[in-house]
Amino acid sequence: MSWGAWVLMLVTPVSFIWCALHIREIFPGWKWKFSWLEFLDTFFNRYKKHLAWVMLISGIILGIYTGILLSAFNARPLWNTSILGPLFLASGLSAGAAATLILSKNPAERKRFAQIDLMVIGVELFLIVHMFMGFLASTQVQIEAAQLFLGGPYTMSFWIFVVILGLILPAVLEIMELRTFHIPAILPAILVIFGSLMLRFIIVYAGQMSRWLY
Repeated sequence: MSWGAWVLMLVTPVSFIWCALHIREIFPGWKWKFSWLEFLDTFFNRYKKHLAWVMLISGIILGIYTGILLSAFNARPLWNTSILGPLFLASGLSAGAAATLILSKNPAERKRFAQIDLMVIGVELFLIVHMFMGFLASTQVQIEAAQLFLGGPYTMSFWIFVVILGLILPAVLEIMELRTFHIPAILPAILVIFGSLMLRFIIVYAGQMSRWLY
C-alpha cells in the first residue's frame, strides 16, 4: 500500500504536466498568464521523451500494484494468486485503450488502439482461464474460492458483466469494426471500461467471502 501511495504521488503531477503540454492541441490560442509557467512549459517540452518514459514505467507499476497488494493477503485464498497483478494490469491497459477510442478523432489512431485492445483482451481472457485452472488444481480452500464463480453467488455477475459484456462482446464488435462494419466505436469502448470496473468490484467483494476457516 505504501508503494502504491508513493507511485500515485509521482503519477498525479506527471499526468497534469503531460496534459498541460498538450493543452494547445485543444485550445490553439492558449497562453500561460505567468512567465514561470511558460518557462516550465518550455522545459518539460524539451524533455518530453523522458517524461513519457516516467509516465510509462510509473503507469505500469500503478496498474499492477493493486493486484499485488491483494495477492499478499494469505488469509484470502481468492486473492492469494500471482495472476491477480498481471490480470489487473491487462484490464487497466484495455480500459486505457478503450478510453483512447472514445477520445481520439484520428481514424488511424482509433484503428491501432482497437487492434491493441483486441490483443490485451486476449491476454486478459487467457489470464482468467489460467487463474481458475490454478485454483482448481490447488488446495481445497482455493477450489472453494473458484467455486464462487463456478456455480456460486458470483457466477452470474462475473461471467455476464466481466467476461461476456466486458470482454467477449467488445472483442466481437471491434473485430467487426476492423472489418469495415459500421459499429459505433464508443459502444465497445464503454463495455470494456464497464467490464474493467466490474472485474475489480467482483474480485474485491468475492475475495472477502473466501477464507481458510469456515
